[in-house]
Amino acid sequence: MGHSEASVGGPTMEGDCLSCIKYLMFIFNFFIFLGGTFLLGVGVWVLLDPTGFREIVAANPLLFTGVYVILAMGLLLFLLGFLGCCGAIRENKCLLLFFFLLILVIFLAELAAAILAFIFREHLTREYFTRELKRHYQGSNSSDVLSSTWNAIMSTFDCCGVNSPEDFDDSLFRLLNQNKIVPEVCCQRSEVVGDVTSFSKEECLKGSVVPYNNKGCYSAVVDYFHTYIYLAGALAIVVLTIELFAMVFALCLFRGIQ
Repeated sequence: MGHSEASVGGPTMEGDCLSCIKYLMFIFNFFIFLGGTFLLGVGVWVLLDPTGFREIVAANPLLFTGVYVILAMGLLLFLLGFLGCCGAIRENKCLLLFFFLLILVIFLAELAAAILAFIFREHLTREYFTRELKRHYQGSNSSDVLSSTWNAIMSTFDCCGVNSPEDFDDSLFRLLNQNKIVPEVCCQRSEVVGDVTSFSKEECLKGSVVPYNNKGCYSAVVDYFHTYIYLAGALAIVVLTIELFAMVFALCLFRGIQ
């Protein structure tokens, strides 16, 4: 009789465990589904934003490509979350295996990107950006990728150069524009005061007056994103943890389905 109770209790316990894994996997995939929806929303918002950020992205091929990367990642996570939810609820081994392989590829790619960012973070210094600005920046009207990027940064953050307007001394920009000390984007004001703006702008370009935007962009960007750095890091850890648990649950559920 004891043997009979053990044999009945074994499959029941195994079935309860499998059911628990199934619903846990559904919950984790639901969060992945929400994450993909969020990325899709961010990508669509950047492309359709009426406040001016869309023009900055459109003027910079690098940022323009990045938006579509975000959209592609969002769509992929959206589909993965949907497939994972369906595979868990319906206990479909093909969907579970397909989900596991795709989420593994994404997990490894994100991990590799994080490691590369950590390795090359030391190269993203003031000296590096200053050297690149002096060597490659051409002017406010240039269609060059690096010049367009710097123009967008200086216009968005109301800054000039990496450290200060003096970064343009002995630079490619001064060679190409010998009648200008700083780019036009450094002489733009967010608020126009009277009729003095056009006259002051000419003086600013010639170096007769201090540029309106005389703060370095390195400090401006770091100060702006300082609040979001830890939030982005925490979000990345949460996403990687959710993906890891989703893979474990998918594998356990795949092996448990008869």
